[in-house]
Amino acid sequence: MTHREVLEALSGLLLAMFVAMLSSTIVSNALPTIVSDLHGSQTGYTWVVVATMLTMTATTPIWGKLADLFSKKVLVQSALVIFSIGSIIAGLAPSMSVLIGARAVQGLGVGGLTALVQVVIASMVSPRERGRYSGYIGAVFALATVSGPLVGGLLVDTVGWEWCFFAGLPVAALAFVVLQKTLHLPVVKREVHIDYLGAFLLVGGVSIFLVWVSLGGQQFGWTSGTSLLLVALATVVIALAVYVEAKVAIEPVVPLRLFKDRTTSLATVASVLIGVAMFGSTVYLSLYFQRARGMSPTEAGLMSVCMVGGLLVSSIVSGRVITTTGLWKRWLVGGMALVIVGIGLLSTIDATTPLWRVGAFMAVLGLGLGATMQNLVLAVQNNTAQADMGAASSVVAFFRSLGGSIGISALGAVLAHQVAASVEDGVRALARTHPELVKGFGGHGNGEIPDVSTLPAPLKSIFEGAFGDATGHIFLVALPFAVAAFVCVLFIKEVPLRTTIDREDELAPEATAELSSR
Repeated sequence: MTHREVLEALSGLLLAMFVAMLSSTIVSNALPTIVSDLHGSQTGYTWVVVATMLTMTATTPIWGKLADLFSKKVLVQSALVIFSIGSIIAGLAPSMSVLIGARAVQGLGVGGLTALVQVVIASMVSPRERGRYSGYIGAVFALATVSGPLVGGLLVDTVGWEWCFFAGLPVAALAFVVLQKTLHLPVVKREVHIDYLGAFLLVGGVSIFLVWVSLGGQQFGWTSGTSLLLVALATVVIALAVYVEAKVAIEPVVPLRLFKDRTTSLATVASVLIGVAMFGSTVYLSLYFQRARGMSPTEAGLMSVCMVGGLLVSSIVSGRVITTTGLWKRWLVGGMALVIVGIGLLSTIDATTPLWRVGAFMAVLGLGLGATMQNLVLAVQNNTAQADMGAASSVVAFFRSLGGSIGISALGAVLAHQVAASVEDGVRALARTHPELVKGFGGHGNGEIPDVSTLPAPLKSIFEGAFGDATGHIFLVALPFAVAAFVCVLFIKEVPLRTTIDREDELAPEATAELSSR
């Protein structure tokens, strides 16, 4: 494909990716209103988030494997249709149960779009040339991250929360049409063996595990009977899935032979650790700005520009330089070093830290992430045969999402525990001097997050201080995971980026001879 043809096809892929990313950011500020209108509970609130995350993460490897067997174009369009159906049902949902089910359907589509866009790009562009296009992906990520909360808040305040789900439909339809006109990839005809048993066990085991990490510490204790039962069940099902993938399946969903490659194994472990550190800590920055700094949801969304801006700059620069030089490991190592520095700096923040300083710390973290995330996928794709490209690319995305799910849950529990303890100590101290201010105040033991702006000044100060200190603390907890990811990256062996779509051992003999003679 020529550069122009790649850009034309990429426009449809980027529209699809924008829809997938927007689906989570646009609804973030609308959830409190949605749950109130549908008479939901705190459990329902949690499940609206968990349902999408669960189906997205669990099905990512399956979408990737399907991309190795069937038309990638049809699969991307199918994911768009599934996402659109889920969005329509969610916008028309009359109850929380219907909304949760619709969000699960949305997650199926988002999982497909997340996995397939990277796979399709790898089918169009060689690893050496891929860096020049990574900046476009970073730009879409930035646009969805920044515009989502702003547009979502505006829609809730004007036309209603339903339009947070309907807003993505025109973009999805446009992406479908653009892909139909511009994306023309060859479909390799070969005998297909779909691994139904492996897919069922993989989705089941991962889903049970995600239910445990998502609801543990909230709906049941980490050491309760329910918790132990879920862990045991997830372990058994995942062990069966590994056995089926290794011994039974002809075309396994996750080919275990991929992990014989050191780069793939280390990149997979690093992806889990980055997911824990990145998603697990940064997802609570919005809560910090709203609860510790008294910002509105829109203002909190604008603060994310600091991190997203850094991510955008480093993804564009690193991609361009890698395409020119063919050297990528130095960007991975440097990016992870910046991630460690950024998380370390953010571990020092509290409710009184100047906002310009918090923004600068976020920019450092963004610079590191921009040079790390895309290039980890690139390192794996460079070592992977085209026949396994879908499975390998989706495995990296899958483990990053899995790490993020674990991080969000575990660090969320740490945050809630520390806030509750700090508020309890602060209220007890305030009761000794101003008992009238805490009369009738129920504390924070139930885990609910009050509207800080409605509290009396002394109580407001207690909550702001508690959220500020706790946010810095969870970044400190996330720091060792970033350091461990840095160690994994150090041991990844740099292999020169190939200039062909297929790996050398997949090329026809005459093509191999031609490459050798150059």
